[in-house]
Amino acid sequence: MIDIDLLLAWGGAFKKVSMGESIFMEGQTCAFYHQLVSGRVRWFNIDDEGKEIIHSIIEAGESFGELPLFDEEPYSANAVTESDSVIIRLHKPTFLKIIRESSDLHFAFSKLLSRRLRFKLSIIKTFASHCPENMIATLLNNLKAEKKNFCSDCDQLKLTRQQIADMTGLRVETVIRTMRIMHDKGELVIAKGKVYCRDMIEVIVA
Repeated sequence: MIDIDLLLAWGGAFKKVSMGESIFMEGQTCAFYHQLVSGRVRWFNIDDEGKEIIHSIIEAGESFGELPLFDEEPYSANAVTESDSVIIRLHKPTFLKIIRESSDLHFAFSKLLSRRLRFKLSIIKTFASHCPENMIATLLNNLKAEKKNFCSDCDQLKLTRQQIADMTGLRVETVIRTMRIMHDKGELVIAKGKVYCRDMIEVIVA
């Protein structure tokens, strides 16, 4: 979201984070703006039964954990690395100063948060259909539209079945069975256990 050279010029610093390491936890006070330089980060909550609810798998170039930067509340979710990663961090007061001085950046973050809210609303909307296929199709369509979690060269989905289950609230067995049905209908391709999806999938919500 923000040019790395600009972040460095304002005092940003790189931080190496090992796979499986926590960057911040739900309920903690926010002190930094975070932007992923390399690797992947899982952004999620844990429900009362200990099940993960994944909101997003953050990829290189994306920022994450922005809400407390704007509303002064603690973090609303957890961020844990999916792989060895490099993050650039900027102290919160400095980030807010940059935002105040740049209307373009302020608008960019407003647009980013709006997109993420719209994505969540589209997922919630499919719950009314009680149709796993619609829920998975909506998730994949949104990810393709955002050019996230798909290989740009071969259209391979870079999420596991378990991650899809955690992002939709479905059981992993339901995800496996439903994606096989979608493969048989030609909506996606499963080859050697890998999932490919080139085109948008039609979603019909009753």
